[in-house]
Amino acid sequence: MNIYKLLKLNRKIKNHRIKFLGLWALHTCNQRYLAVNIDPVMACNLRCKMCYFTDADFVKTLKGQFKQEELKIVAKTIFNRALKLQIGCGTEPTLYKNLTELVALGKEYGVPYISLTTNANLLNEDNIESLLNAGLNEFTISLHGVTKESYEGFMKKASYDKFLNAFNTFKKLKNKYDFKVRINYTFNKDNFHELTDFFDHFDGKSFDILQIRPIRKLGNTEYNDFDLEPLRVDYPRIMKEIKESCKTNNITLLASSTIPNKSEINNSSLIYDYTFCYISPDKVWKDGFDWKNETFNQYCKRIAWRKVLFSNIFKSEKELKSRSNRLNYEVEFN
Repeated sequence: MNIYKLLKLNRKIKNHRIKFLGLWALHTCNQRYLAVNIDPVMACNLRCKMCYFTDADFVKTLKGQFKQEELKIVAKTIFNRALKLQIGCGTEPTLYKNLTELVALGKEYGVPYISLTTNANLLNEDNIESLLNAGLNEFTISLHGVTKESYEGFMKKASYDKFLNAFNTFKKLKNKYDFKVRINYTFNKDNFHELTDFFDHFDGKSFDILQIRPIRKLGNTEYNDFDLEPLRVDYPRIMKEIKESCKTNNITLLASSTIPNKSEINNSSLIYDYTFCYISPDKVWKDGFDWKNETFNQYCKRIAWRKVLFSNIFKSEKELKSRSNRLNYEVEFN
């Protein structure tokens, strides 16, 4: 399944009523429509300056990991409604010893698309192959600096050489396995301009998707300069160069065409709260969802979720925008 074609379709459908009608129909017919995001372990081996892992007070609240038997409960509870399973949503999943089993459980329950978000510093050819053999469809790798100096400067405790080793292993294994590699690049005014040299450092034939996204405030982080206004003039020119390089290499580019304003809301994300499902050892995306003792279907029946989806068909965009969890920028495709 090409998940990015579905994302493009979501972008093309401008009418939110049609989207909610589709969600209501999928839910009513017991079909898959959820993006299940799971953090199996609440830890990270790096301390990226713009990440909440540099917020000492917040890190104290991140505890625990799924026990092996709990993985099977999670899978039974919700994987049958997952269109996509994303493993790693801010923590580092390669620290989790049962990671391969988690991927395999996703495949056992028929999840069409499984991705792993990682800084790649703990990956090697053996564990990459193990994950691919278990059924992984995509590696999403975090990269917040093009050069060794900026990479290791922003991603504290990271090794540029280890990242390159993993990146080159992906290129090697693409001849043997069918999988995708996605790079997530979070930019700020100190690492943005080096994007002009991106394809001088990274072979465009080695990855499939490039997401370039603006920095966002995530707690009391070490890096706290969120002012992107100095980039507004240069942004269109540099993004045009990136877009042309992506087209040449047949890479899907996910990026905004302009620097977002603080007041902007991503209109394509109006259905976000109704398709997104986050679960970790100590948190779940909806208050009151007891995943250890009830399935997603049982929970939905209890809270009349079908009725909620149907009622949203008739709500205005203004009413829906008042809800939480909105991206403040539009994601556009090349």
